[in-house]
Amino acid sequence: MTSAPSRSAISVTGLRKSFGGKVVLDGIDLEVEAGTTFSLLGPNGAGKTTAVRILSTLIGSDGGRARIAGHDLAKEPGAVRRAIGVTGQFSAVDDLLTGEENLVLMADLHHLGRAEGKERVSELLGRFELVEAAGRQASTYSGGMRRRLDLAMTLVGAPRVIFLDEPTTGLDPRSRHTMWQTIRDLVADGVTIFLTTQYLDEADELADRVAVLDHGKLVAEGTPEELKRGIPGGQVRLRFGDVASLDAAARALDGGTRDDEALTLRIPGDGGVPALRALLGRLERAGIEVEELSVHTPDLDDVFFALTGHPTGTKETAR
Repeated sequence: MTSAPSRSAISVTGLRKSFGGKVVLDGIDLEVEAGTTFSLLGPNGAGKTTAVRILSTLIGSDGGRARIAGHDLAKEPGAVRRAIGVTGQFSAVDDLLTGEENLVLMADLHHLGRAEGKERVSELLGRFELVEAAGRQASTYSGGMRRRLDLAMTLVGAPRVIFLDEPTTGLDPRSRHTMWQTIRDLVADGVTIFLTTQYLDEADELADRVAVLDHGKLVAEGTPEELKRGIPGGQVRLRFGDVASLDAAARALDGGTRDDEALTLRIPGDGGVPALRALLGRLERAGIEVEELSVHTPDLDDVFFALTGHPTGTKETAR
């Protein structure tokens, strides 16, 4: 009986790397399913960029094994390079060339024939809304246009696995959302995305699975919802019309944290419907009227802080 083909696009076991005696990756294991977005998070210096550089064949590891798009990273680096694309923290665009010339250069590097290369360049200029700017030098492009061109250059070789290392750093909100839609479209086409980002809302929005890296070790992995459910810290915020109502609510509800100036009381809770019904029932029986109710559930920022002890920060120095 033949086994079903593996759905894994990236498989990593025991990956290790040190620089000058400092351990950067301490035996990490990763499994990324094909046609999904996987996000690797971590504080500054956690090893995210190092992991990307190893898996994209830019540097070697000190130990462990990895398979990318079905190819052994150590034994078949050439095959891995043909299967992947990389968009790093810093743009690979040549400012002296036009947008179209940058894409033509990539087509030549991928040994595409003249007709095939021309068709591919035309397709990518249209896909990334760069047709009107195609004849302009890349030095005149805005930050969002440069990132779109950078990603278009990555796609010239039609990679099935793409490493995006902080692809939206420095972009304005509109350009960020354009990049997000591009990533969704790629995944819908069956491309696998390996994403590192400092924007936790970006990981929450895009990633099918998230892993948190801290001091060279993976400290958590799961879907964004699974990680958020595993972190305590949900609160129900109640606002009252006067101090007397706040006093009465504080007596009726144990474990609340009050703010006399804002006339609010925060009660630990997950915000689930049964818990809210019970809470409001106790207030109603006590004759206490609530002016406003809001629920805060943990987000990926809370997860990140709980697991690493750090707030989100600026990007790590690339090694």
